[in-house]
Parts: sequence; C-alpha cells; structure tokens
Amino acid sequence: MKLVIVAGLALSTTLLAIDNAPAKRLGEAASVFSEIMATPDKGIPQDLLDKAHCIVIVPGLKTAAFLFGAKYGKGYLSCRNQSGEGWSAPATVRIEGGSVGFQIGGSETDLIMLVMNQGGEDKLLSSKFTLGAEGSVAAGPVGRTATAQTDVQMHAEILSWSRSQGLFAGLALEGATLREDLDDNATLYGKKLENRDIVTDGRAAPESGVALIGLLDKQSARER
Repeated sequence: MKLVIVAGLALSTTLLAIDNAPAKRLGEAASVFSEIMATPDKGIPQDLLDKAHCIVIVPGLKTAAFLFGAKYGKGYLSCRNQSGEGWSAPATVRIEGGSVGFQIGGSETDLIMLVMNQGGEDKLLSSKFTLGAEGSVAAGPVGRTATAQTDVQMHAEILSWSRSQGLFAGLALEGATLREDLDDNATLYGKKLENRDIVTDGRAAPESGVALIGLLDKQSARER
C-alpha cells in the first residue's frame, strides 16, 4: 500500500512539473531578454527593437537534441498591439531543425528573433513555417545601433541572434521550422488557443507572462 502511495505521489509531482514547465519557461525568457538588453554595446540594437513587429525568445535550446534530430527548443512570441505602444500576451512556439551552424558555442543556446515587417508577422502567426524557405532570415547586427546592417539584413523579414556561454552574436537560422504549441497554450490559457488569436484579440497575459511583457513595454518606452 505504501508503495502505491509513494508511486502516486511521484506521478503527481511529475505531472505538476510538466504543467508548470510553460510558466517556468516564461520566467526564463524574461531573464534572457533582460540580461541581453542590459548590455547595449553587446546586445540587440534599440532601433531595431523599436521597428520590430514581433519578437521570439527561446531560452536554453539543447544542442544535443538537435544532433539526434529531435525537437530542441520551446519559447514564446509577442507582437506589438495595434496601437504600437505595447506588446501582446505571449504565445508559445517550438523550433525544430536548422543548420549545423546553430550549434555554435556549447550545449545550451538562447535565441532571440525580431520580425521586421507585416509579411514576417503573418508567417510567424501561421501554424507552421520554415525560415529561409517561407520567410527570409538573416543574422542580426550587435551593438547600440543598426547602422552597420548589410543590405541582406535591411531586407530580411526576420533577424536572429544567439547567446551561448556568454557570447552574443547574430545567427542565421536557415531551415529551422517554427510552429505553435497548442498544448502549452492550453496550459497557460486554459484552452488550445492558436497563436494568432492570443496575439490579436487583446487577451491579458497569464500571471507567469506579466514580467516578460512588462520588460518589453519598458524597453520600448525608453526611446519614445
């Protein structure tokens, strides 16, 4: 009988950890964004963030999972509200595949992407799309301003960066696939909402996402 009780408690603990994973990951995404933007000389140019339609943050990608061809990252996206003065509630995203260059710098990598125009936003909010094939992507510039952008960067729909072992650099993600995660959305919002619905219907962020959206709003307000 005691074994049954212990086994039941262990199962309950495991299920609780699974249920809490999306909320915990939101906290990690907030930390990644805060740490990167706290070093403007080595971070994402503020003027690019000001122009971005959406942002994607994927904390702690596991490169080993990539080596075996499994899905290797989960994170969140947020897009600007229609007023342009704030950011939407977070919606979930999974990232899979990509080039071997994605493995630069160690076993875990934090990823940030900025979506720079309406076409890129529409693709991002679809159920699934492939970077490079369906949406142009380029390595983002690093530093206070975007004046050093190449022509490719200026015309790319999506700019991407990675941080691994303290190194922050632009990173092209040709071939990586992004898709919404309805199960994680259900964990956060109580039902399987599509990302487009979360972003466009003015939905309030869950408690676990308030910190991230607050940081995005605060960072965007600095240059107004």
